[in-house]
Amino acid sequence: MRYPTTPDGRYFVVRERLWRCSNPALPGAQRQHWVDELMAARRDVRRAKTHEDPAGLRKARAQVDACKVHLGERGAVWWTDGTPDFNRYKVHNTPYADWYAALTGD
Repeated sequence: MRYPTTPDGRYFVVRERLWRCSNPALPGAQRQHWVDELMAARRDVRRAKTHEDPAGLRKARAQVDACKVHLGERGAVWWTDGTPDFNRYKVHNTPYADWYAALTGD
């Protein structure tokens, strides 16, 4: 397991920060479409940086954001139980703190 995923499957942890997972209810073909679009947008970001193209960089970053919204990683949460979103929070400042401490031995 490269990055630990919370028991509810909503987040994975990188450098002690929670990052929202993609919506697991997305149909496979739809998920793949948005992942492909995301990878293309990330290549466009790299290309715009390489060519020092500020307008292209803004456009590419906006496309990255749009793809992540479609995947459920940003924007409105994909779960329906009313639990708040802890995306980008330090795991130690969330209800997942005990789970993470037990996982890492902290």
